[in-house]
Amino acid sequence: MAAAALLLLFAVSFAFSSENLVSAERSFCIDYKNNCFLKDGKPFQYISGSIHYSRVPRYYWKDRLVKMYMAGLNAVQVYVPWNFHEPVHGVYNFTGDRDLEYFLSLANQTGLLVILRPGPYICAEWEMGGLPAWLLQKPNIVLRSADTDYLEAVNNWLAILLPKIKPWLYINGGNIITVQVENEYGSYFACDYNYMRHLRTMFRFFLGEDVILFTTDGNTDKEMTCGTLDGLYATVDFGTDTNISDAFNRQRRYEPRGPLVNSEFYTGWLDHWGDRHAVVDAQKVSRVLGEMLAMGANVNMYMFEGGTNFGYWNGADHDTRFRSVITSYDYDAPLTEAGDPTEKLLAMRDVIKLFREVPSGPMPPATPKFAYGFVTLKKVGNINGVLDTISPLGPVTSKYPLMFEEMKQYYGFMLYRTTLPQDLSEPTPLISPLNGVHDRAYVSVNGVYQGLLERDAVLVMNVTGQQGDILDILVENMGRVNFGSKINDYKGLMSNLILGKDALTDWKIYPLDIDGAISSGWPHSNQKSVSSKQAALSAGPAVYMGTLQPNGLAWDTFLKLKEWTKGQVWINGVNLGRYWPARGPQQTLYVPGPLLSTSLPNNITLLELEAAPAHLRVIFMDWPQLNITAGKS
Repeated sequence: MAAAALLLLFAVSFAFSSENLVSAERSFCIDYKNNCFLKDGKPFQYISGSIHYSRVPRYYWKDRLVKMYMAGLNAVQVYVPWNFHEPVHGVYNFTGDRDLEYFLSLANQTGLLVILRPGPYICAEWEMGGLPAWLLQKPNIVLRSADTDYLEAVNNWLAILLPKIKPWLYINGGNIITVQVENEYGSYFACDYNYMRHLRTMFRFFLGEDVILFTTDGNTDKEMTCGTLDGLYATVDFGTDTNISDAFNRQRRYEPRGPLVNSEFYTGWLDHWGDRHAVVDAQKVSRVLGEMLAMGANVNMYMFEGGTNFGYWNGADHDTRFRSVITSYDYDAPLTEAGDPTEKLLAMRDVIKLFREVPSGPMPPATPKFAYGFVTLKKVGNINGVLDTISPLGPVTSKYPLMFEEMKQYYGFMLYRTTLPQDLSEPTPLISPLNGVHDRAYVSVNGVYQGLLERDAVLVMNVTGQQGDILDILVENMGRVNFGSKINDYKGLMSNLILGKDALTDWKIYPLDIDGAISSGWPHSNQKSVSSKQAALSAGPAVYMGTLQPNGLAWDTFLKLKEWTKGQVWINGVNLGRYWPARGPQQTLYVPGPLLSTSLPNNITLLELEAAPAHLRVIFMDWPQLNITAGKS
C-alpha cells in the first residue's frame, strides 16, 4: 500500500514538473516594451502565408505546406469554416478533408507555426462567410451580434471546436501561436461590443488566459473602432496600394505598444463571374513586403495558396448587385490553384532571405499535369425526366413558394412546379416583382426550356403555353453573400411570381439531392436510353455523362467546357464546382489527380443548366485558363 502511494506521488510530481517544464521552455507572448513578439523569451517576427485546408485536397496538404516552408515562411494562417464542419445542425465532421487536427499536425511536422482564425465568422469569399445556412431557419436572427439565437448556436459550436484547438496551442506543446476572435468585425453594421465581449469570454474560458487573442480589421478608423476590444490585440490588413506608414500609424492609435502586424497583406485578389481575372504585380508585392519586414512588422500574406471553391462553397458579394465568386480561388497567389510555384513566389523568397535564413535545397516542383484529351458525353435526360432519381423524397406541396432554408435544402438546387392557370397563346410576362429569385431560375413549360430569371439582372421573361401545362422553375443557389450587411442571404423563390396578372400558387417543391445520387454511382450505374424527343431538347437543365478511360496516370488536369454554357461538374462522384465559360473569366476547372483512377473508368457527370453544344465534348488539358471574360456579370 505504501509502495503504491509512493508510486502515485512520483507520477503526480513528474506530471507537474513536466507541465512546468513545457510552459517554462515554450512561451509566446507580446513584449510591449520592445514592440515585438517573444517566442521562448526571444524576439520573434513571423512571416506567414494563408492557406485554407477546406480549399485544398487532403492528399496535397503536405505538398503545399512544404512549399510554403521552403519559400522561407515560418508560419501559416488558417481559417476554420464553421459550415464546413457543421453543415447540418448538430452533426459535426472533422474527418477526411475536414480533419483540422491532421492539418495542424502536418504543419507542425513541416516546421510551421500556425495563426488560427476560427471565426465564428471568417468571410474568406466562402459561402456565407463560414456561417452555417441553417442559422437562417430563425427568420429574424441577427447574425454576428448578441442575438440570443445566434449566440446559442455559437456557444454550441465553440464548445466543440475550441477544446480541439487547446492542445495545439504553442504554450501547450503545439504550434498555434495566436488565435483571432471573429474577423474584420469593424466592417459589419452591427458594431455590437457585447457580442465581441461574449466571444472574448468564450475563447478565454476554453483556451486559457495565456494565449494571444487578436482582431483583424481594415485600414479605416470606423473599422478599427468597431472591430477592436480591450484584451484582444488589434491588427490591420492592407495591400500594395496602401501607404504602409499610414496603416501602421492607425494600428498604433489602437495599440500604442506591441508588434506591428499586417494580418492580410494581399498578394492578389478574388474574381467574380464576369470580372477580368485579378492580377497583382509580383515586383510590387515583393517591394512592399520588404518594406514592412524592414520595419520589423509581422506579415501574413493573403493568399499564399488560394485553392479551389469545390462543390457549392463559393461566396458572393452584394454591394450594388449580387455577384457570385468563381470556382477557382487561384487569387494570383505565389502558389497557383494547383499548388505550383510561380515567379511571384521566387521573388518573395528572395526578399524573405534578407530577413531570415531560408531552408536550403530546391523548391519542390509543380505537381505533374496531363492532357487526357477529349471525352464525348451523352445525354441522360432533362431534369424533369430524372426527377424521381434526384429527388427521392418527392415534393412538398405549398400554396406559396418556400425558400431553401424552409425546406432544409441549404445548397445546390430546388425545383418549383405548378401549372399554367390559363392559355398563353401570346408571349406573356413572367415577373419576379420583388427581385425575389435568389439566385437564378431556369424556366420550362412541359419540359421545353423558355428562358431564365436572374437576381438583380433579369426580372421579367416571356412564357407561352396552354392551361394546365406544367411550369417548372429550377432555382440555383449561386452561393451566399460572405461580406457586409446582407449575409442573411436566403435562397430560392423569396416571393410570389406573377404570370400576366396572376400570382402563381399551388406549388410542388422538389428538394434536389443531385450530389447524393451521383455519389451513389448514378447515372453511370443505371444507364437508361434517352428518348429521341428528350435527346433533341438541347436547351434547358439536363444531365450529361461520359467516361474518361484510365491510362495508368492519376495526374492533375484541367477540364475545359468549350461552348457549354453554365452548370456543375462531378468526377467520380466529387463535385468540382461551377462552370460558366459563357461569362468567364474562368474557362477550366481544376481536377486534382488523386480524384482519378489509374485502372477503372473515371465517371464524368454534368448538370448543364442552359444549353449544351452540339458536339457534347469536353477536353482535359494540362494547363488552366482563368482569364477570358466572355460576358457581363
